[in-house]
Amino acid sequence: RVITTELDFPTLLYQWKVRPDLELVVLESEDGVRVDPQQFADTVDDRTLMIATSHVFFTTGHIQDLPALSGIAHEAGALCLIDGYQGAGQFPVDLPATGVDFYTAGPLKWLCGGPGLAYLYVREPLNRELEPRITSWFASKDQFHFNPGAFRYHDDARRFELGTPALPTIHTALGGHDVVTSFGMAQVRARNRTLTERLIEQCLARGHQLRMSPDPETRSAILLIEDDDPSRAVRGLAERGIIVDHRPGVVRVSPHFYNTEGEIDAFVEAFGEVTARSAA
Repeated sequence: RVITTELDFPTLLYQWKVRPDLELVVLESEDGVRVDPQQFADTVDDRTLMIATSHVFFTTGHIQDLPALSGIAHEAGALCLIDGYQGAGQFPVDLPATGVDFYTAGPLKWLCGGPGLAYLYVREPLNRELEPRITSWFASKDQFHFNPGAFRYHDDARRFELGTPALPTIHTALGGHDVVTSFGMAQVRARNRTLTERLIEQCLARGHQLRMSPDPETRSAILLIEDDDPSRAVRGLAERGIIVDHRPGVVRVSPHFYNTEGEIDAFVEAFGEVTARSAA
């Protein structure tokens, strides 16, 4: 039994949904923004293998309470897997302190890298005990013996590696990593909050409906603005040189530390023009 939510990225659900030997439980959001940890606590039982959910919901930007989720999982004898793609690079994360068993991320989003690379954290001592069913030669302790008749896992996290990595992708990721870390994660969080609060204030002043966490402490730099035709709004903004994204019923705006106050103001002005044109 695996417990996840309707607000998680679909890939997180798909990998369990295709397993006939697993029961997938999908928790519903009561407010369309978050899932209360108590819902997880009310659902776990002695058949639960894992809680698998997001650090930051890509649909709403809500930041989940990882220590609470890992505690709920462990109390039931289950594991806790967190999809951190929308969290890593937004704010500091002390993974051992969260208690989560697995945390996945990548440079594609907030770490300013590109596609084709993923990061995996596995909690001690699981990183030395688990034996992945999908493996390759980089996971072999005797990697360069090239012995097809013998296989031993590495004694550390390398046992989760697969084949030869794409080095150009790694160099791209390292470049993004250098940019983010040179600015500082605490500074990234502070800067993003400044930009996001400015965006929220201006959107509310113009009467736009926002889909966001009611608690500023659990808001990320992902802001959802409700719109009747978000794909049209995104196209109109792109014509003005402003790149944002859309999801069903919303325009998704994600300012990062390198953006300026002037760019926030320009977006709000352009969004008002585009939506007014759509309504005409």
